[in-house]
Amino acid sequence: MAVLVTGGAGYIGSHMVWSLLDAGEAVVVLDFLSTGFRWAVAPEARFYFGDVGDRALLQRIFAENDIDSVVHFAGSAVVPESVARPLAYYENNTANTRTLVAATIEAGVRHFVFSSTAAVYGTQDTPDPVKETATLRPESPYGRSKLMSEMMLHDAAAAHDFSFVALRYFNVAGADPLGRAGQSTLGATHLIKIACEAALGKRRKVDVFGTDYPTADGTGVRDYIHVSDLAAAHRNALRYLRRGGEPLVSNCGYGEGFSVLEVLDAVRQVSGRDFPVDYAPRRPGDPAQVVADPTVARLKLDWVPTHASLEHIVQSAFDWEGHLGRKNSFDDEKDGRLVASG
Repeated sequence: MAVLVTGGAGYIGSHMVWSLLDAGEAVVVLDFLSTGFRWAVAPEARFYFGDVGDRALLQRIFAENDIDSVVHFAGSAVVPESVARPLAYYENNTANTRTLVAATIEAGVRHFVFSSTAAVYGTQDTPDPVKETATLRPESPYGRSKLMSEMMLHDAAAAHDFSFVALRYFNVAGADPLGRAGQSTLGATHLIKIACEAALGKRRKVDVFGTDYPTADGTGVRDYIHVSDLAAAHRNALRYLRRGGEPLVSNCGYGEGFSVLEVLDAVRQVSGRDFPVDYAPRRPGDPAQVVADPTVARLKLDWVPTHASLEHIVQSAFDWEGHLGRKNSFDDEKDGRLVASG
């Protein structure tokens, strides 16, 4: 039996492919390579080039492979872009997910792991770690597009012989400890990658959006999770579903938050280098603080993180950025400003 990984050439998806192969799984990858790279796909995986919204291609993939589970990463994930291009996000994240879920059910595949996001929570009323039962108040089309997909999964599971786990990611960062994969996308909006690029001279500066949030230093606070721990949570989710687990929504985070300025300091310490920082107003759609309560993942999925250290996350990201060399360096000032608040 094989696992179909959509978006398996992307940042998180490529780590998942390696993690599955390491565990002895057969893997099939579907990716349009809009933000991913063909070289990022482990050679042992079977690769299909195409769009997850292509129903005919999905039918072919299910017909040609003995697939028992789907792990769905493919989608768009930049909050400011979603504010500017909401319909594109609803098409890629919601409509295409509907097409994939329908094809999965038609093929008789019963297990589905969905890449969701902490953006479904928005800004909560308290700074306490957020539980899955918290009020859902996404503040961007990105968050709403993912929440709509979660709703579809719940309805599909109620109507069909089908179960799912939706993993609500907090801020994913870092790189494979063995150096096989990492965040490689040009123009990435992940804070830790951006700061590592700046430390290596690939960016002229880091822009910090928002210094007046109700946090200790005025900058946004996020829960950063190492990508390898996230991949492990997906493997555990597959095991949970294969054992007959009921539909489940689970946070993926460590339960500890760091501000933008704390992250920048960590990159300076790891790299031994300084870099310019500019301060700008808040961006639309960015909540002040989002920190996970990881209890469900630990109890229901038996998830035990092994990389839960900001220093370790930053070190692995910095090592990967050095591995990339200067091939992703920025010469255009506009691209150099494509940075994240956290």
